[in-house]
Amino acid sequence: SAWTPLMVNVSLVQAALTQPASVSANLGEAVKITCSGDSSIYCYSSYQQKSPGSAPVTVIYNNNQRPSNIPSRFSGSKSGSTATLTITGVQAEDEADYYCGSADNRNLPQPHSPVQP
Repeated sequence: SAWTPLMVNVSLVQAALTQPASVSANLGEAVKITCSGDSSIYCYSSYQQKSPGSAPVTVIYNNNQRPSNIPSRFSGSKSGSTATLTITGVQAEDEADYYCGSADNRNLPQPHSPVQP
């Protein structure tokens, strides 16, 4: 059967953190979403998934921790000031907006930025 294109929207409107505008992939492929910031304050990264009509769901926190209810295909890593969310074997239900967030060196959470589809 033909590949189904999947669009993962990750537009970000916040000066402190930057992400690519969008990432697309075919079902079953790997998707990497990067987020960069000022390494002097950007110590802990998190990602939230927001699907239309649903509340945001945290998929990664503290750089690489995954909540127990999140599938293992979601993983996180961080090197220097760049964090990466990887979805290995992306599924149709993964199509969503993804928010990148951070905590500063006092471990205070920062607001997640709105994304535009």
